[in-house]
Amino acid sequence: MPGSTKAMAWLTIGGLLLVTAYTVAMGSNGWLWFSWVVLMLTTIGALVAQRPSG
Repeated sequence: MPGSTKAMAWLTIGGLLLVTAYTVAMGSNGWLWFSWVVLMLTTIGALVAQRPSG
């Protein structure tokens, strides 16, 4: 896994922790969850694109 994809994966995990903490402390915010889902899907796309074919 290249460095940029690895960093993106860690950012996604960190984002999940932050959004979850915000939800527990302040209540749910749909835009935060929507943004996290978009980040997660982008990360998955990057991981799939980096997978060696064959």
